[in-house]
Amino acid sequence: MSITTILQHSLTGISLGGAYGLIAIGYTLVYGILRLINFAHGDIFMMAGYFMIFSLASFPWPIAIVVTLLITVLMGIAIERVAYKPLRSSPRMSIMISAIGVSYLLQNLATYLFTAIPRGYPEIPLLKRIFRVGELSASLVTLLTPVLTIVLVVLLMILVNKTKTGMAMRAASKDFETAKLMGININRVITVTFAIGSLLAGIGSILYFTDRMSVTPFSGTLPGLKCFVAAVFGGIGNIPGAVIGGFFIGIVETLLVALGYSTFSDAFTFVLLIVMLLVKPTGLFGEKTMEKV
Repeated sequence: MSITTILQHSLTGISLGGAYGLIAIGYTLVYGILRLINFAHGDIFMMAGYFMIFSLASFPWPIAIVVTLLITVLMGIAIERVAYKPLRSSPRMSIMISAIGVSYLLQNLATYLFTAIPRGYPEIPLLKRIFRVGELSASLVTLLTPVLTIVLVVLLMILVNKTKTGMAMRAASKDFETAKLMGININRVITVTFAIGSLLAGIGSILYFTDRMSVTPFSGTLPGLKCFVAAVFGGIGNIPGAVIGGFFIGIVETLLVALGYSTFSDAFTFVLLIVMLLVKPTGLFGEKTMEKV
């Protein structure tokens, strides 16, 4: 395999990893505050794909992107209010089962509304514009995804570390009950958390599907699981760790396909999960949590 081919595939892998990173942040944010694995997150990403298809049929693409992201955020908030908030004081297993139920509900709802036949993802001409450097070629979306991912992570870290909302989020993640006693509006913190996670899933959806060109009701299942693994690999609850995990999985997956091992590209992700849980359960950048008795 030539250097050019390796570079070409690496570029594709970095782009895919950027999309995975954005989605993985949603898992890590929600887990950091609620200690909940939001298994419906991959399906929110899938629904954002359908929202974009129908928005672009009615609006110019800049407006369609805003409409898609707004509906995705509202859906994420609505899911938290309806399916998770009433169970907040229940055993953790109850809220996790609810998350799995929401995941299957969204998949079946999408199948009922849009059928299981793949829908063509609309082309945004600007994002599909091709750039060439020597023998390398890449669309704008391939080049934009990792850059946009890093910019969004930096902005999110500034929000978390430098603002009152971020301080409230960090307090809630450290000790939920004490944060409540100190007057922090926990409902507002959780709403903001789900809004940010859903917004990033919506952005990740646009970047991901623009290169893959079709959406089905099950398009969010495998990417969602891979992004969950990325969050665990980086240290679930750690935002930069989730993004690094996303980049790592995206690059290795793409290189495996390039080397002719496409059969094992998905299996690699789950082998990585098992190895990470055996070797370093807290992930690369995760911290050990002390359980209070």
